[in-house]
Amino acid sequence: MKATFAEWTTRIVTRGLVFFTVFAIVLRPGTSRGSIAEQRSRLPPPAQCEDPVEGEWKAHQYNEVWHQWVIFRLVIHRKPGSPTELVGKVHNETWRGRKSDQEPGPCNEFVPYRTRASMPDAFGTYRDGHVVFEATTFQFDGLVCGKLPVGFGYRPDHFTGKLDEERQEFQSVNNDGGRAVNEPTLFRRVQCFDGPTRKLAVDITPPPFVPPERSDGC
Repeated sequence: MKATFAEWTTRIVTRGLVFFTVFAIVLRPGTSRGSIAEQRSRLPPPAQCEDPVEGEWKAHQYNEVWHQWVIFRLVIHRKPGSPTELVGKVHNETWRGRKSDQEPGPCNEFVPYRTRASMPDAFGTYRDGHVVFEATTFQFDGLVCGKLPVGFGYRPDHFTGKLDEERQEFQSVNNDGGRAVNEPTLFRRVQCFDGPTRKLAVDITPPPFVPPERSDGC
């Protein structure tokens, strides 16, 4: 029995959706259990400040799928007159490179470009230990070196997470409406705005490259 045009169209669309879903799952960057520990090991000792949320917060992450390094710096202030609202800026430094190219430096055959950008209208909230910090506009501050790839672009970031006062960190996820979908991004406070910056002693030892074997054989 021959299928009608409508049935034929439905089959094509259904197969296409299945293919697209599988394709997206395969290509979507995975998050290993060690990713947060790796991000933590790259950050300087945390700053202990009087206010639980105000200050400068830093994240340093690597995307193995896109071979891209990113350093985020959040400049967070309380909004005057509000107990929960936040204002500030997001600074971004991005470069393409190998996993060994974790510090920003000059461009070369392995680091084809390095850029700086900012989101000057960042805003958010701090309620019951939960941080939301995002932006709606993006400002390209310049090409530090190299040459931008064709189609290079950026979407303003949206970070949400819970603050850990003991570590002076908040483990957020980033959703920018584009490539970043619940992307784990660990921020640590590195500077105070309300007084002298006091550094806390925490363990920032990098995790082992290969996880130790489990005794149960699994």
